[in-house]
Amino acid sequence: MTPPNPAPGAATAKPDASDAKPSNFLRQIIEHDLAAGTYAQRRWGGSPGDAAHHAAGVPDQAKIRTRFPPEPNGYLHIGHAKSICLNFGLARDYGGVCHLRFDDTNPEKEDTEYVNSIIDAVKWLGFDWNGAPDAPPYQASDYFGFMYRAAEHLIETGHAYVDEQTAEQMRLSRGDFGKPGVDSPFRARTPAENLARLREMRDGLHEDGSMVLRAKIDMAHPNINLRDPAIYRIRRATHHNTGDTWCIYPMYTFAHPIEDALEQITHSICTLEFEDQRPFYDWLLAQLCQGGLLGAPPPHQYEFARLNLTYVITSKRKLAQLVYDHKVSGWDDPRMPTIVGLRRRGYTAQSLQLFAERIGVTKSDSWIDYATLEGCLRETLDHSAPRAMAVLDPIKLVLTNWDEVMGSGTLDDCSAPVHPHHPELGQRHFKMGHEVWIERSDYEETPPKGFFRLFPPSIDASGNAVLGSKVRLKYGHVIECTGAIKDEAENPSTVLARLLPDTKSGTSGSDSVKVKGVITWVGVNEATPAEVRLYDRLFTDPQPDAGGKDFIESLNPSSLKVVTAMVEPSLASAQPDQKFQFERHGYFVADRVDHVPGQRAVFNLAVGLRDSWGK
Repeated sequence: MTPPNPAPGAATAKPDASDAKPSNFLRQIIEHDLAAGTYAQRRWGGSPGDAAHHAAGVPDQAKIRTRFPPEPNGYLHIGHAKSICLNFGLARDYGGVCHLRFDDTNPEKEDTEYVNSIIDAVKWLGFDWNGAPDAPPYQASDYFGFMYRAAEHLIETGHAYVDEQTAEQMRLSRGDFGKPGVDSPFRARTPAENLARLREMRDGLHEDGSMVLRAKIDMAHPNINLRDPAIYRIRRATHHNTGDTWCIYPMYTFAHPIEDALEQITHSICTLEFEDQRPFYDWLLAQLCQGGLLGAPPPHQYEFARLNLTYVITSKRKLAQLVYDHKVSGWDDPRMPTIVGLRRRGYTAQSLQLFAERIGVTKSDSWIDYATLEGCLRETLDHSAPRAMAVLDPIKLVLTNWDEVMGSGTLDDCSAPVHPHHPELGQRHFKMGHEVWIERSDYEETPPKGFFRLFPPSIDASGNAVLGSKVRLKYGHVIECTGAIKDEAENPSTVLARLLPDTKSGTSGSDSVKVKGVITWVGVNEATPAEVRLYDRLFTDPQPDAGGKDFIESLNPSSLKVVTAMVEPSLASAQPDQKFQFERHGYFVADRVDHVPGQRAVFNLAVGLRDSWGK
């Protein structure tokens, strides 16, 4: 089916591929709901609110409402990127709106630093939220007043009570999968007693941890999550948004469905670990809809499999350990799976959108090969990244007959397309002189079979003289290797060759000498030195923390190598975050933090030209 036109202010992003999206179970659910008119009668009060607020509003122009509700207690990672693309993408494709909401109900772990980083990540991925490009994100903490009102309602209707057992007593009385729970001795309190006790909690008359508010459902229920779960606790902590207004805070399982309902979410999409919580989600909303606090129909929760990516960990705790133990340079270390790390590595928003679309959505756990992510980056950069030549392990090549052939002190103008498939981008220009930098690996004194680069003249096993190899200096001339100067350790320090006249690329004589090898180079006269950071996978184990393994033990000692390279002059003006294909080597990005145009050149390896891991 063709998705309907988006509503005004709908979630927007530029799709990477065609408009025809592969189907999945979530799309099928949404299409069924649209066809059945499940949410067609909803009204929207212009902002989140209770049943009365929305009843006074206008018919909701958004055909669906989804949400991305991160807790601002850390930096987002590749798994969150999948969720962002999923929720915002569905809203975009079906004429809906996606909400960005901070699930900030845990004041001890949240910080405005994380709030700002999340806003930046969603914007960078290409999405707007809450119905307008500049709309502020929603915050669960803005709903604390309603949540407290809902808690009092549950008490008044006999569906909640204040429990003064210790945490250990509650744990023991909860039972297990084979044994029903035991009623709390405080469960039989009257609504009036419970209401008084809750108000004492709210007013700060009791110590942290001394009591909690619990839903009253069924202590013998086979789903342990429905055995009177805690919904409010006492916690004296300054909140980044509400300050010290509250000393009691709602539990996530209580707050989350209320947040969805106040925002008129239609399809609440989360990962599979929340599947067992769905019955409580439905129970709570049913109680509040029945009491008239929330409007019907309520949101519905749907679960999908979280992203499991090989050679990656996504636990916030473990990622924090890598940062605080200085195993990486920070949250934005290019080896980290955080969005800020991926961005600094050279990943584009388009590549992450393509990755999210390509891996799809399922209800069963599986592992995605890291090479799939890298392939999406190659695919997007191949079409967009300007080309350049860089020598990562330079050794000097001297053209001994340059002055004789070209003239003393002459510099020969050479050019190449900025992008081979985009002639409209023009040409880049560089000069060749009698000395150029080449890759050290392009010279072998005793070449292996199939080596088509530089090697010197030699005598074969039959005593016959073998000429030195001929190669083309890319976009330049054909040369013939004549030998090398060695250092005290007998290692080549300078490669020697002679220029073959009238063989320059683009001239009538360019085909006069046939060669099998073409090598990249940078002229010594105008080379720009650059720090190049060669990043690899952070772990050597494809599942570094599976099965209780110590992920630190599988850290890759070769995940970063820093070299001083020589790069062509067109890179001197590269801007931070600008991507290039270094011909023959891979895709690189000018570092967002350390690269300073015209002063300090720093490039990060984003991805090689092909997958060579383990080969």
